[in-house]
Amino acid sequence: MKRHANLWPQVIDFGNLMYAADRARKRKSSHAAVMQFDYKIEEELVRLQDELCEKTYQPGAHRSFYIYEPKKRMISASPYRDRVVHHALCNVIGPIFERTFTRDSFANRVGYGTHRALRSFTEMARSHRYVLQCDIRKYFPSIDLEILKSQIRAKIKCRDTLWLIETIIDASNPQEEMNQYFPGDDLFTPFERRRGLPIGNLTSQFFANIYLNGLDHFVKEQLRITDYLRYVDDFALFSNDRDQLAAARKAIENYLDGLRLRIHPIKSQLFETSRGACFVGFQVLPDRIRVRGENLRRARRRLKRLQEQYRQGEIALDEVTQSVRSWVAHLAHGDTWRLREAIFAELAFAR
Repeated sequence: MKRHANLWPQVIDFGNLMYAADRARKRKSSHAAVMQFDYKIEEELVRLQDELCEKTYQPGAHRSFYIYEPKKRMISASPYRDRVVHHALCNVIGPIFERTFTRDSFANRVGYGTHRALRSFTEMARSHRYVLQCDIRKYFPSIDLEILKSQIRAKIKCRDTLWLIETIIDASNPQEEMNQYFPGDDLFTPFERRRGLPIGNLTSQFFANIYLNGLDHFVKEQLRITDYLRYVDDFALFSNDRDQLAAARKAIENYLDGLRLRIHPIKSQLFETSRGACFVGFQVLPDRIRVRGENLRRARRRLKRLQEQYRQGEIALDEVTQSVRSWVAHLAHGDTWRLREAIFAELAFAR
């Protein structure tokens, strides 16, 4: 396997940092921290460049908060200058790892995404009798940081770039406790290994794809499952042979032991596709695609909040328009014409 060196000059290049700031700014230009950084952007980037060159750069503290939809999760946001560094790093190492990814992984990749994943899932569900759907239990809090570093070192040998990668990984704030035992562990092993990446960082999303990239190759190349896809930690295998999928589940569980991960015992199921399978917020049936009820209720609540925020003058009309258009475009990927009519017939924005 080829390992890449001499990446550091590209990472710290001023043009790369400027491009990274532009990407980090996207859809956040009105945030106070962004405006403050941009006010003296060249000075800020030169300071950041100097810190990287001198190895004095240290990530700032995360700002953590909880979201409760669709489930309770802790989100950890890095300071804006750290997000600029994340983009600068991923600009350089992203293409290296992208070449190793299979076409079956759809999250956080240019040209892929939720809706392309839904189309692939629909095609596979409608052409196979059975599906094995799996969800990894507490994925981000469970990622083993030493295993992740070893995966990255297998492709990167530039010492300076590895210093930055490991600095970012080591700065991960404490996540939900996940004291799981795996083959070969002693009583203290789960307490001796650092685990968990903060949900909310670009690097966490990127590293999460690297961490399960081996699983994608294992399913396609070792288990010989031709119809398979993954979106972050949700993945599905399709076949007309139920026994093949049952055996695949056991093999996958054994493989994930090596990554110190467990599939969710309840959410992971093997069943007939004719029952309808849920994926990325939609329910895929043999003759139609419906929005999941939970997602629809959540969207209605969000639209009502938008109405109230607009009525109070807290957000501008263009922000409302962007949010509504985004939701309409998402709904359009299902058989939702009547649903869209019903929702927007009752939707009115006034001050």
